[in-house]
Amino acid sequence: MTHPEVADALAAGHAVVALESTIISHGLPRPDNLRVAREIEAAVRAAGAVPATIAVVAGVARIGLDDTALEQIACNDDVSKVSTRDLAVVAARGGHGATTVAATAHLATQVGIDVFATGGLGGVHREARDTWDESADLLALSSLPITVVCAGVKSILDVAATLERLETLGVAVLGFRTDDFPGFYLRDSGYRLDWRVESAAEIAAVMRAREALGTARRGLVVANPLPENEQLDPGLHERLLVAGLAAAAGAGISGKDVTPFLLEFFHRESGGSSLAANIRIILLNAELAGTIAVAAGQSP
Repeated sequence: MTHPEVADALAAGHAVVALESTIISHGLPRPDNLRVAREIEAAVRAAGAVPATIAVVAGVARIGLDDTALEQIACNDDVSKVSTRDLAVVAARGGHGATTVAATAHLATQVGIDVFATGGLGGVHREARDTWDESADLLALSSLPITVVCAGVKSILDVAATLERLETLGVAVLGFRTDDFPGFYLRDSGYRLDWRVESAAEIAAVMRAREALGTARRGLVVANPLPENEQLDPGLHERLLVAGLAAAAGAGISGKDVTPFLLEFFHRESGGSSLAANIRIILLNAELAGTIAVAAGQSP
């Protein structure tokens, strides 16, 4: 079900930005999550685009949420974290589901939304040589025509392997005003990018060229780093990462449960610094995505 405002915007050819809901239900603590969810939508609007937060509510996949639905996803205890494989199961059972990057991108492209803002991508996990643990986000991007604005991937992942997989899958990565691939809380993950862009107009030009060349069947990643003065202190980040990975291993946390565990660990142990960075990441990405969506809808 598409929210009337979103449906009208798409029909009129106006700019629309898809927003995931996992960050609302699983990525941010209550009661900050509901407030931030509204701020994210406001950032998209301020850029001139219409926000479309995506989730499954009472078994219905919804593209764009009214305030009641947003509150349900933010405040209910029975909201599942839903990737693409889980959508049909949650829908058939009439449940609530917060969509990951993969599920959000899938549902967005079903209605013709081609720009999406998130916090950080999923990727290849550090122990993937033994576990084969790789986020469904990467496979989704290999087959969906969507531009995703993110702050790179979280530092808990194998960044080098993730970039290698994106290359193999044919997913281009553009650094927005940076030559370095960001590491979510950190401006620089330590890995360089092949392509740098300076403006939303330049990104929109790449999107149009992809359409013309037939390469838009795959995703395009726009890596948008935090400003240096807003990133988490690198020394603190390294200490928390080592301690958080050890705590997760000690508690037997694995698979899809690792990310929310470590986010909560960072939020708690950093005294709120990582939470502030997390919120700034998604707000900046939402603003940039709105600007890109507007630019993409303008004639070259």
